[in-house]
Amino acid sequence: MRLISDHDVNEFLLGRHDAIHTFLGSHLIKDEHGVVQKTEFTVYAPNAKEVRLIASFNQYESWKHVLTKIHHMGFWRIEIPGDHTYATYKYEIHTPQGRIIYKADPLAHYAEERPHTASKVYDVNGYSWHDQEWFRSKKKVYQEPLLIYEVHLGSWRRKFGAFKPYNEVVDELIQYVLEQGFTHLELLPVYEYPLDDSWGYQGTGFFAATSRYGVPMDFMYFVDRMHQAGIGVIMDWVLGHICRDAHGLSFFDGTPLYEFEDKDRRENVTWGTDNLDFSKGITRSFMLSALTFWMETFHIDGFRIDAVSNLIYYLGNKQKGVNHDAINFIRQLSFHLFGKDDRVLLMAEDSTDYPYVTHPVDTGGIGFNYKWNMGFMNDVLRYFKEDPIHRKYHHDKITFGLVYAFNEQFVLPFSHDEVVHMKGSLVNKMPGDYFQKIANWRLLLTLWMTHPGKKLLFMGQEFAQFSEWAFQKELDWNLFDYPAHQQANRFFRDLAQVYRHHPALFQYDHHPKGFEWSIVDDKDQSVFAYIRRSDTETLVIVLNMTPNVHEFYEIGVPYAGTYVEILNSDKAIYFGSDQYNGLPLKAMKGQKNQFGYFIKPKLGPLSGMVFIHQKRVNNK
Repeated sequence: MRLISDHDVNEFLLGRHDAIHTFLGSHLIKDEHGVVQKTEFTVYAPNAKEVRLIASFNQYESWKHVLTKIHHMGFWRIEIPGDHTYATYKYEIHTPQGRIIYKADPLAHYAEERPHTASKVYDVNGYSWHDQEWFRSKKKVYQEPLLIYEVHLGSWRRKFGAFKPYNEVVDELIQYVLEQGFTHLELLPVYEYPLDDSWGYQGTGFFAATSRYGVPMDFMYFVDRMHQAGIGVIMDWVLGHICRDAHGLSFFDGTPLYEFEDKDRRENVTWGTDNLDFSKGITRSFMLSALTFWMETFHIDGFRIDAVSNLIYYLGNKQKGVNHDAINFIRQLSFHLFGKDDRVLLMAEDSTDYPYVTHPVDTGGIGFNYKWNMGFMNDVLRYFKEDPIHRKYHHDKITFGLVYAFNEQFVLPFSHDEVVHMKGSLVNKMPGDYFQKIANWRLLLTLWMTHPGKKLLFMGQEFAQFSEWAFQKELDWNLFDYPAHQQANRFFRDLAQVYRHHPALFQYDHHPKGFEWSIVDDKDQSVFAYIRRSDTETLVIVLNMTPNVHEFYEIGVPYAGTYVEILNSDKAIYFGSDQYNGLPLKAMKGQKNQFGYFIKPKLGPLSGMVFIHQKRVNNK
């Protein structure tokens, strides 16, 4: 029987191990010819009196297979002759108090499909990857376009009402993502979880791709194909808490092993979960290993960390104090992952005002490289819900975000949380009739796409789905049968291409030199105009937030020359009223706002416009 090295034990207990899956969990032991000789099961249960194995190969009779305690710190192991791939199993843990509890393997790589909860033996080694070009050419995204499509895999497309497997949905999803212009795919959690209704946010198998959509190598194939198509893959991840399901990590050996021992800090009543205690070395090693595993074994490009406020503050409550242990772990995690690949994305869903969330660890930051801008999302959506006649009283909802836009490195999300629980879809939040709702939707997306910050959009919002997201069914693809939604989606696709092909909209996302207001105080007419710059171009964005048409609205611009309209949301091809600027606008000399030149475009109703500056030739 293999022994666990003292080095592995010490690193695990001290919170420094990044590969506990190499010695914990189930493993196929092969001879020198690669032939499987036995199947090994190892579990950490320091407070157990005895550990037994119940499995399909022993008819679930635990007395047949009692694990041996191979290290005094609490590691238990047994070796079973033969190859037991796909065998189902659990650990039967006997406590000193005489209780018997049944636990799935927290290090298993595969699990039974719900509602069953046992682990399955599975070897994740041996997949032949073909994404070398992706990793060779991949760049840091700070000065690159980042347009993320957030997807719940089980409700994007379905097959006769059932889930589409990883290897069946991938081709269709690739084609769609490329057509729409997204650069990355962000998946709601796809590690194992018991309840569909949780959307994956209450996980039990942190080292297992969920069996809902196939076997783990099917998910490897999914990621591989995405990479070959030039699409990055981001995983949504819950770092701070675990579900309380009896077979899961909570009270694993009868004691709060990985979570807080103090009930007041452990129990998250709102979510029905237990909070992890990052003062414990084993907790740090567990999560450090889990994220490393997905990055190395599944080639994941980044992680969106859920509910970071619950990590920064105990129970997410500022009054309960800063959770320095969790913050220090995030710093450790950041340092570790960026050390392996400094192009990895590590994004925080954080609604707090805690400083330096996206600053590097060596400059005193927490170490994320992106943070969801929840303030932008909430303010902008509140503004757009208002009837246009009242928007002048909420002008600051648009302007305030620029006060702090460069304090952190932001992603601007319109996420799944905003289109559920009676909140309405993006388009259905908008006021007015059908035509006005879609006009407002186009205007909202124009602001979002041209505002400093990277972008994230939840599925269905790209074609103006009217109904709320429902995880039990696929998106309302039938809307593509209607010209209004065909045209709305054409607008989104064109807007995405403008974003991706114009560096002014992304090069200086995180620096004030990339943004300047032109019209910021016209509250009465609810018109905004601003400049976006790169090293090679200048764009002028104009937003008319009311249905009022302005034939010759004066807008200050920084340079002489002409300004050509490259996008107008009011065009008829986008289901608009077709009031746009077809000819280049010559900049006229004269003080306007803080600039020495101005242009006089026509502003259609509820319209967003993008102009590109063209320099004068031969001073003419």
